[in-house]
Amino acid sequence: MGFAEEHCKWLEDHKNRRSGERLDRLKRGHGHGEQMFVERVWWPIFGHMADLHPEYEVMDWRGRPYFVDFVWKPGQVKFAFEIKGDGPHVQNTDRTRYRQELNRETYLQIAGYRVVAVPYDDLESAPELTISLLKSLLVPSLLKKAEGEGRLYTRLESDILWLAARWNGSIRPVDLVNELGVNPRTVKKLMNSLCEKGKFRPIPAPVSNRVCRYEYIHSFMDTELW
Repeated sequence: MGFAEEHCKWLEDHKNRRSGERLDRLKRGHGHGEQMFVERVWWPIFGHMADLHPEYEVMDWRGRPYFVDFVWKPGQVKFAFEIKGDGPHVQNTDRTRYRQELNRETYLQIAGYRVVAVPYDDLESAPELTISLLKSLLVPSLLKKAEGEGRLYTRLESDILWLAARWNGSIRPVDLVNELGVNPRTVKKLMNSLCEKGKFRPIPAPVSNRVCRYEYIHSFMDTELW
């Protein structure tokens, strides 16, 4: 199924599980910016919307309901995503409302959420930047979850995957030697293992045909991460 069909199915599923103000808020709140986030950022990264909750209700420090644009909860990890624009509702925000918004974000962090602000303008003009930043932010949490469930990666392999996300998917053996403090033979053994697990592909040098770097294969849908 393509994005449009999956998005419609995902949204209807959440609507069917809600009523009252929670349903009304979803209908009102999941607007253009939120849809751009799902289509231009979340879908290209994951290819699905599992564990992503739109207009998620939490209680603030006063016990009043507050709706976060998106909450992502894969297991014990909790992220809160807020789409930040500069429209009239932001420009007209008074000091009291602005202070309350900052306090809500602090309270979310106290409640165990990692709060991520996503600029609306970047969703329109540079979604690839947001994609790159979120990959670097989310990969360590996914790898930690996978390790906790006894999945495929050793500690050093997980470190390499994390570095690959930070370095936009391209890794040179010499960089791993310097970063991890291990010898070249260990790096070669680790990278061979990760290539066999489908996480990297070796890129040979044009002249010598020796492996000069490794290219990370982005695959957030792989079962070992979930």
